[in-house]
Order: sequence, then C-alpha cells, then structure tokens
Amino acid sequence: MTKQAKFEAAHPFQDDVLALPVADREVAASWYGEKFAMREVERKEDPHPTVIMERDGIRMGFSENGGDSSNDGGAVLVNDAALMKEELDGRGVGTGEWRVDEHDDGKKYQVFFVVAPDGLCFYFHQLIQSE
Repeated sequence: MTKQAKFEAAHPFQDDVLALPVADREVAASWYGEKFAMREVERKEDPHPTVIMERDGIRMGFSENGGDSSNDGGAVLVNDAALMKEELDGRGVGTGEWRVDEHDDGKKYQVFFVVAPDGLCFYFHQLIQSE
C-alpha cells in the first residue's frame, strides 16, 4: 500500500473554508476529487449551489457564490509536506517551489503553493519540528 500524506486542518484565506468561490461546482468536484484525492460528502443548494469535499476528515466546500476565486483559497496543514508535494506532482498538479515560513510565534513551516485552475490558491504547510 502506498503511503499517502494526510490533511490535518484547513482554514480559509477569506471568510469560509466551506464556501470557497468557484464558477462551477461540478467542475470543482471533479478536479478536487481527482487532483486532491477528496471525496464528495454533501451538496447544498441554499444559499448557493455548493459541494462539500473531504479528505482525512477535513472538509472544504466549493460554492457558486459569486466570489472572486483569484482572491481566495485555503491554508492546508499536512502531516508530510514532501509526500503531499510528490503526490500532487504525480497527479499533474502544478506545485510551487519550496520555502520556509516563520510565523509570529517563532514556529517554522515547510510550505508550497498550488493555484488551482479555478484560481483558488492553496498554501500547503507542515510544522518543522525544532531540534
């Protein structure tokens, strides 16, 4: 069995990780299912057509809510950033270069970005354990 990186948390850049703006939820469901290995768990019609996708118990929603996807996305905490990057690259997802970010609390994270075809940006990150 191939080892797979796990999603540990997801937070929105803007308002709601369960209502990330997309033009077409069907296209989003297909792309995130294939590329991020997420599975559909729910659909909503109100207040906007939305599909909720899940991986490792972490949910993200893609909603036809009229928002600007080029100004939104999510921060996805993973247990193994290198494995996640390898997995996404293997599925044909364009991943950005590595970098290390240091947050205000002094914690450092290994990170890379993915910009999905719908314009949403995802910040994949893993805490670098201090020695």
